[in-house]
Amino acid sequence: MDSEGEMPSPADSLEEKLLFLQENLSNFVKQYNLPIIESALVVSKYINILLYELKKKASLEMENLPLEITDSWPITGEIKTPKIEDFPLDKLIQNIDQDRMDIFDTIIRTIINGSEIPFVNAIMLLRDWERVIRTQLVKSTSPGHLFSPLELDDNF
Repeated sequence: MDSEGEMPSPADSLEEKLLFLQENLSNFVKQYNLPIIESALVVSKYINILLYELKKKASLEMENLPLEITDSWPITGEIKTPKIEDFPLDKLIQNIDQDRMDIFDTIIRTIINGSEIPFVNAIMLLRDWERVIRTQLVKSTSPGHLFSPLELDDNF
């Protein structure tokens, strides 16, 4: 990655590519105060897309994928399970900002494809994001909390 922040080329190191993806996702989330629910929907979408492709390839090769790739990572802290009726899905979906989600989606897709990041590495990075998102989701006690900005540590 050069000093102007241009997308890494396929010839750049994998570390540079993953760092570029991580920085762009973090910057977007912080700049646009991306809500937890919107972050969750987009990250989940990409994990499912990448996982589907990896499972298909593993099946063709008669291989098994490690659990750290196929399963969500454990979260820490107190886990409360709110009643589903406390979170009316139709109202939640009406309040998401589809344009903002499309931009976040485009960032992920463009960087993974443009930099040719291997799916295994991309999914591992996204699993880390998923863990952060799920940790904040379980703390939600009302639908309004789902629209709170995703909080990222300074070093994330």
